[in-house]
Amino acid sequence: MSATSNTAIVGIGQTEFGKGLAASELSLACQAIALALEDAGIAPGEVDGLASFTLEPFREVEVARSVGLGDITFFSQVGYGGGAACGVVGQAALAVATGQCNVAVAWRARKRSSAASRPWAQVNSRISDNGQWSRVFGLLRPVDEIAMLTRRYMYEYGATRDHLANVAIAARKHANRNPNAMMYDKPLSREQYMDARWISEPLCLFDNCLETDGGLAVVITSVDRARDLAQRPAVVHSFAQGLPRQHQTMTNFFTADPLRGPAWATADKLWANADVGPADVKVAQLYDAFSPLIILSLEGYGFCARGEGGPFTDDGAIELGGRLPVNTAGAGMSEAYVHGFNLVLEGVRQIRGTSTAQVVGADVSLVTSGEGVPTSALVLTEDR
Repeated sequence: MSATSNTAIVGIGQTEFGKGLAASELSLACQAIALALEDAGIAPGEVDGLASFTLEPFREVEVARSVGLGDITFFSQVGYGGGAACGVVGQAALAVATGQCNVAVAWRARKRSSAASRPWAQVNSRISDNGQWSRVFGLLRPVDEIAMLTRRYMYEYGATRDHLANVAIAARKHANRNPNAMMYDKPLSREQYMDARWISEPLCLFDNCLETDGGLAVVITSVDRARDLAQRPAVVHSFAQGLPRQHQTMTNFFTADPLRGPAWATADKLWANADVGPADVKVAQLYDAFSPLIILSLEGYGFCARGEGGPFTDDGAIELGGRLPVNTAGAGMSEAYVHGFNLVLEGVRQIRGTSTAQVVGADVSLVTSGEGVPTSALVLTEDR
C-alpha cells in the first residue's frame, strides 16, 4: 500500500485553453489554483503546501502572495517537463501523508504558443547536456528524436501507421465530446490522417501534440478531510517516479533496449505499491506528446506484451466503449498540451463520474506522465 493512499485530490481547476491568451503564465497559474480551491470548498488561507514544475522558476512566492495562501510548510518542484505532472501531484500527496502540510496545491501553467518559449527554440542550449549526442546530427526537436524510436519500433515489431492513426483518431473522438477541448469541433478521419503532411517521418501532423496556453491545478488533502468536502474524492492510491538505468532523455540510444523506456521502471514501483494491477484499470490517461508514446506506454504499464502495443489499439479498443478507453478528454493531441497536467484532471473526473466521455464503473483510473523522459504515474481510485 502506497504512503499516498490516505490522501485524495479534492479540487480541480483549469483556465480556458488557447493560443496567444492575453494572461501571463503567473496569472494562468493563479486563476487555475483559485478555481481548484473553489471546486474543493477550501479557503486559500488553508493551503500550506505547493508543488510545481521547474519550468516555472521562483513561482511559489508569487503564487502564495497573489492567491492569498497561508504559511507554506512544504514546497517542491519536479523537472523534465512532461515527465513531471504526476510527479508534482505525488510529491504533494506524500507531503500531506507525512504531515509536512495539510492542504497542498499542485499546478502547471504554460504560455506554450509562443515559439520562443519552446525549449528547442533556444539555439544556445540545443547542444548542451544530452543534446550534444543527438542534435548535432540533425535531431533538433523532440519530434525528431521520437521519430527515430518509432522507426525502430516499427522495424522490431511490425507496427504500422494505421496503429498510430488509431491513437490520433481515438483522442480526437474523445475531444469531439469535450467542449473545452481545442479540437472539440474538428473531427479527424483516417483519410485525413493518412494525407497529412510529414513533421518528422514516420510522424505526421496528427501524431503531434498541440501548442497551448493554459493553466491547471489540483488540491490534495487527507482522505478523512476529503469526506467532508464538496466533491467526491479521487484517492491517490499509488504514486511512482522512474528513471531507468543508463537512460538518455528522449533518444535512449545507449541502453541495451532503447524501447524499454521510463514507463517500465515507473510501472514496477507503481504496481508494487498498489492493491490493484493493470487488469483492474477501467480507464487510462496516457501521456501523448506524440502518438507512439501511447503504444510504448500500453506495453510499459503492463496492458499488453512487448510488441503488442500497436495491435492493442485496433478495433476501437482505446475508444470509449473499448476494452481500455484512453485519453478520454482528448489529451495533449486533441484537448490541450500543458505538459500532461490535463491528464490528471481527466483522471479525477473519471473517478467523480463527470467526464464528457465517462467510462461506466471507472473506479480505478491510471494517469501517466511523459514516456521518453524521467517520468511519473498515479493510480487514482474511489474512496473505498
